[in-house]
Amino acid sequence: MKKVYFLQTCDTCRRILREVNLDGFEKQEIKLNPITVKQLEELYSYTKSYEDLFNKRAKLYKEMDLKNQNLTEEDYKHYILDEYTFLKRPVFIVDEEIFVGNSKKTVQQLKEKLL
Repeated sequence: MKKVYFLQTCDTCRRILREVNLDGFEKQEIKLNPITVKQLEELYSYTKSYEDLFNKRAKLYKEMDLKNQNLTEEDYKHYILDEYTFLKRPVFIVDEEIFVGNSKKTVQQLKEKLL
């Protein structure tokens, strides 16, 4: 399976999508087509952590003062399902591996996997 979850209005997502070969990828724009409970649970099956899928750079994270709250895995799950900006992006699934976020290391590992 090859799938990518991304946000079209995110400059970083657009840059990364241009840098990698997307042939054969199913693409899901998360603002127009929000992530479902089933899809989020599938992502969780790879990471074993909703926190790893959670975007702590989101504007709402700061506005809601979430960093000063003791969030549980269920809280992270709830927030991701409730607000698309809380999903760390982009998220690539390639075969049985997941690549979450836009760190240089993650993007490099993704590119190596796609060679």
